Amino acid sequence: MSQPRDALKQRLLQEARQRRQQRPEGDTAPRPAATSVDERFTRFDRHPGYQQLKMMREGGKRLGIPDPFFKVHESTAGATTVIGGRECINFASYNYLGLAHHPRVIQAGIDALERYGSSVSASRPVSGERPIHHELERAIAETYEVEAAVAFVSGHATNVSTLGYLLGPKDLLLHDEYIHNSTVVGAQLSGARRMSFSHNDPVALETLLARHRRQFERVIVVIEGLYSMDGDAPDLKRFVEIKQRHQAWLMVDEAHSFAVMGDRGLGLREYCDVASTDVDIWMGTLSKTLSGCGGYIAGCRELVEMLRYFAPGFLYSVGMPAQVAGPSLAALQVMKDEPERLKRLHDISRYFLEQARLKGFDIGESIGVAVVPIIVGSSVLAAGLSDALLQHDINVQPILHPAVPEKSARLRFFLNCDHTREQIDQTLEVLETEWKARAS
Repeated sequence: MSQPRDALKQRLLQEARQRRQQRPEGDTAPRPAATSVDERFTRFDRHPGYQQLKMMREGGKRLGIPDPFFKVHESTAGATTVIGGRECINFASYNYLGLAHHPRVIQAGIDALERYGSSVSASRPVSGERPIHHELERAIAETYEVEAAVAFVSGHATNVSTLGYLLGPKDLLLHDEYIHNSTVVGAQLSGARRMSFSHNDPVALETLLARHRRQFERVIVVIEGLYSMDGDAPDLKRFVEIKQRHQAWLMVDEAHSFAVMGDRGLGLREYCDVASTDVDIWMGTLSKTLSGCGGYIAGCRELVEMLRYFAPGFLYSVGMPAQVAGPSLAALQVMKDEPERLKRLHDISRYFLEQARLKGFDIGESIGVAVVPIIVGSSVLAAGLSDALLQHDINVQPILHPAVPEKSARLRFFLNCDHTREQIDQTLEVLETEWKARAS
């Protein structure tokens, strides 16, 4: 028995000498034992997110359905696009008025790039401020008929940073149950209490306010102007009445509604005939109809000044590149100079809605402005139909569980002012044929 013990003793002494050699001279402090942790918590391939992704891919492979995401567009994505070298009818981009390839918009980007360079190279409070930033923000404020606006470099970060700064643990955020992820993340960052109410249901909102308003200091209600999953819109007048009665702030996310809704494209306020000052915080993105990238907040001067000096996503982020601000500024002007683009968008959207209904497709509660879903009721069916349409050179994105409930899986069609009735007819006929083939 002594030999194994002697061998063990010698090995332990050798390990101790090696540890001493690795320590700085004079460091004789004992070292803690190595931590033992389940590998589920130390390996990225064991992370629940990667496991979910792996399961989704394996399921698609078994069903013969390719991954419907990250398609590479090899041209400007408007009413048509090029994927895999083939021109496709395109229903998967937010370029609603076709301004992302408008000559004036493109030239504005070139001019700004040549004048200011490819980056402003600092946050705007430090040394990243450029005249074009002020021109863009002034144009946004004037369009909304409010005192001021501020532009962020990211649309998602606009909501996260604004809500994360404005609210705190003693405050409450109430939002539509279909609200965008950026609002939810902003609420989480703020530490405020968060509650959701039934989709587009002002009565449900008022019930929550009547029950909880007095328990909190500041309260913000957040809704969207046009919900991109369903293509429907809220009754803004009702929400304004309720927020005024309960002394709350109202924030409207106009990512998809600005430049799309209303006779002049002024968004939800024009569509619902509500004064812009009846809404406390207007939010929108520059990446859709305005053909750039980033987001903005528009409202009273005090709100905007606070965000410019204190909102982390603005204060600590590099300023928007001039060649991004320039196209959005030009797009605002083109939108006003060429109102026929908006009229064409409204006309083709209504046509799509009407023809889809005639074929018996479930278009949910869509109002028929730019966004029309066709609900198919199964993620497998939605992914399969999307792939089948692509084989016919028609690009439309499936929306699958868990982004929506499984029974609400859908194909989501984004309309463009340059779509033609012939393209709509062709698309719906192919969809009808492919769907019937899978049902037989």
